[in-house]
Amino acid sequence: MARSREIPISLSSVDDLFTTQEERDEAAREKVSELPLGAIDPFPDHPFRVRGDEEMADLASSVAERGVLTPVVVRTKGDGRYELVSGHRRKRAAELAGLSEVPAIIRNMSEDEAVVAMVDANMQRELVLPSEKAA
Repeated sequence: MARSREIPISLSSVDDLFTTQEERDEAAREKVSELPLGAIDPFPDHPFRVRGDEEMADLASSVAERGVLTPVVVRTKGDGRYELVSGHRRKRAAELAGLSEVPAIIRNMSEDEAVVAMVDANMQRELVLPSEKAA
C-alpha cells in the first residue's frame, strides 16, 4: 500500500496577489480608531478602581474641552464588542464629558498578554493605592 505524502503548500490570498507588500504591511499596522463607548466592556476582575473624585471631575472637564488625547487600548471580544485593557479613567471621563466615541488602539492579545498590559499601564500611574497593589 502506497503512503501518501502531503506537502504543505501555502497559497497567497487573492487580495495578496493584487496588493503590494507596502499595502499589506500598512493593513497589518496598528491604528487609532474611534470606537463607540457602548461597544467597550470593562476588563473582567480589573483590580484598579476608577474613583469618582475631584481628579476625575478635572479629567472629565479636560476631556470635554479637548477630547481624549491618548487612545485607550482594547482587544476584540467578537460580535463587534471590545474589552478595555488600559484607559479605564479616560473612558469614564469621556462618558462623563458626554462623548459617544473614544479613540482606541485595537490589539490582538491573549488573555495573559492583556493582563500584563493592563498591569503595566496601571503601574505607570503616579498614585497607586496599597489595596490596588495587593490585588
